[in-house]
Amino acid sequence: MKADNIIEVKNLSAAFEYRQVLRDVSFTVERGQIAVILGASGSGKTTILKHLLNLYSSQENTTFVFGNDLAMLSEKQQNELYLKMGVFYQNGALMSSLTVLENVMLPLEQHTCFPNNIITEMALMKLGLVNLRDAAYLYPSQLSGGMLKRAALARAIIMDPPLLFCDEPGAGLDPISLAALDQLILNLKKQLGMTIVLITHEISSIIRIADKIIFLQYGKIIFEGSKQDALKSEIKEIQEYFGILSAR
Repeated sequence: MKADNIIEVKNLSAAFEYRQVLRDVSFTVERGQIAVILGASGSGKTTILKHLLNLYSSQENTTFVFGNDLAMLSEKQQNELYLKMGVFYQNGALMSSLTVLENVMLPLEQHTCFPNNIITEMALMKLGLVNLRDAAYLYPSQLSGGMLKRAALARAIIMDPPLLFCDEPGAGLDPISLAALDQLILNLKKQLGMTIVLITHEISSIIRIADKIIFLQYGKIIFEGSKQDALKSEIKEIQEYFGILSAR
């Protein structure tokens, strides 16, 4: 695995109930990149994400994160790896009984021995990064859709993970809130040096933030390259994706 590659996938295949979902998928994600995994519904995007999170078992020598073969990790090694990975879920996955601040503090309470005042201050700092410090003592039910997304993002980065996974982070947002969320993601990349792997159908987001495009079609990668090369691609499916979908 090359030193600059945070993620390397080699000939990954997956099948569920005799249905082939992934077929010899191979790609890399370099340090500091925002890599966007694209494709129609059912193309295998989420399946790839779950393999990278080791929620689905991989075969040996197929899936590497930070140089670790995910198939060979012990439980202790897996837990240590998880601390280097943040996950930003589509629905936010905040606990409704906790305030925004308490939600963001939770990973630190579970995985560190810091005193409560330090944990509180660190959580407030992260909320400040996502422009949500004033909402620290509100509950998730009191937040707008855009605020919920930002709160979930603050929790995903509270441990300062060098790698962040985002599953449809902009789903359901209006164009203004979506653009603001995209800018936050770009700021995180710049300020914290994060590598980000993102699944989205939002064409405007892809144009704004993607460094690299990984395009899936029926479980196979038909394109891997820069955003600029994707936009100039002569592959019919990619032309249709960026042309037809963006015109809707």
